[in-house]
Amino acid sequence: MAAPLQRSLKHEYELFVEQEIENYKDSIPRSAILRIGDEAVANLHDAEQFAFDELLIWTEVDRIIRLRLRIPSYASWRRRRLKLIAEYRRPERWGMSADAPLVREIPSDTEAHVLVVGAQQEGTALYLAANGCQVTAIEEDPEVVEKVIAAAGVVGLTSRVNGWATGLGEWYPESPLHAVVCSPAAFERLNHAERDRIIEILKSATLDGGVHLVQTLVAGQAAGELEELRQRYRGWEVSIVRDMSSSRTFLARKNVA
Repeated sequence: MAAPLQRSLKHEYELFVEQEIENYKDSIPRSAILRIGDEAVANLHDAEQFAFDELLIWTEVDRIIRLRLRIPSYASWRRRRLKLIAEYRRPERWGMSADAPLVREIPSDTEAHVLVVGAQQEGTALYLAANGCQVTAIEEDPEVVEKVIAAAGVVGLTSRVNGWATGLGEWYPESPLHAVVCSPAAFERLNHAERDRIIEILKSATLDGGVHLVQTLVAGQAAGELEELRQRYRGWEVSIVRDMSSSRTFLARKNVA
């Protein structure tokens, strides 16, 4: 698992540098950008670079901004990110025990594609991405999605987290799923027919042996809701697993054909 993650870090570093420079440009007035442009032209003249075009000027502008921001070298950035990623791989970092259903049922050494519905649980997305999964995070609030993507970028995991600011009813899986992780709230805005349709789509997209986890079913959850879940996953291996001290997780595993 570690090798693919490390191979992507160079690309993640380039994305990090690009984003830092663009953020800086967005934070200053146009007049300041023009002054940096004048400085870039002067530098090119001083370097006896007489044949230069707009692309070369903007490249020099980016170099000047990079120096002003004191952006760390790749080596320094890589050391810090690998340290952070190691921390993000720990379930305890996100308030989960080592034997929590999500930790136990989704292996940490896999290239699995996992759908996380309700991206406000950013810890779930980041934990899975740090452990090698390709994560698709869905949340209707664009600001929440941006927060998850930004948090992934901080530790060099941008290429492993794909965020969608949409409702579950408007999203359709474009590739097979190894797991789906959500909470009961993910279906609250959907009527009975919509829930049936979406769950059937997700079940169909899930590979044999894959799992669906409905997390944080509070103690005392209405028996009717649990029975409804059981009915929807008829033909799958279903269980209710205690998760932490006051909540439970509904676990459904797709039988191998």
